[in-house]
Amino acid sequence: MNDASSDDLKTQLLNAAEMHVPFDGWSDATFSAAVSDCDADPFMAQALFPRGAFDLAVESHRRGDAEMLRQLASTDLSTLKIREKITHAVRLRLSTCGDRDVVRRGTTLFALPQYASTGAELIWGTADAIWTAIGDTSDDFNWYTKRFTLSGVYGATVLYWLGDDSDDGQATWAFLDRRIEDVMQFEKVKAQFRQSPFGRAMSGPLKHLSQIRAPSPDSRMPGRWNKG
Repeated sequence: MNDASSDDLKTQLLNAAEMHVPFDGWSDATFSAAVSDCDADPFMAQALFPRGAFDLAVESHRRGDAEMLRQLASTDLSTLKIREKITHAVRLRLSTCGDRDVVRRGTTLFALPQYASTGAELIWGTADAIWTAIGDTSDDFNWYTKRFTLSGVYGATVLYWLGDDSDDGQATWAFLDRRIEDVMQFEKVKAQFRQSPFGRAMSGPLKHLSQIRAPSPDSRMPGRWNKG
């Protein structure tokens, strides 16, 4: 099977699985049903998704990220402020989620202890995708703090969105605005701290943080240390 046909089968299996997830979750039953619906070779399906429905859930999340990036690429963000770009990106990402039950089941799955690290990695990946797409060029410790903070904002917003029954999701968008405003206030406090006498006194110890660098694009390591 070539790469194109492999990708086609991945898409078919994921589409089929998402029809069953609201009823059976990301489970073995869902995986088997998707394979049957697609009349796929079970061995080939297992090769594409070795961990079965769990890998399908991961693929579903990453497909949402890819669709968000596709839409962001066709949007003129040049006139928007940073907070407006982030808000727009998060709203786009939520718009790719589709059936809330699919997302709810995924959230439940990734909350399990054995899968929590993967869930955190996926949310971090979404935050990284957003920051990169809107043109973030930070390469120091800020690279990490930006993604950590946005991961928290995005994760909290998803949970709020899952229980939101307001018209056109207005309550969710208001919640998102409040969370981003909290982040902006934190940045202001951080800037004020740096200018304070105590902040200036701490400039020496904190200088070590400036030596931390973001991961290289071609590296699988979590980051770098610049000896300066």
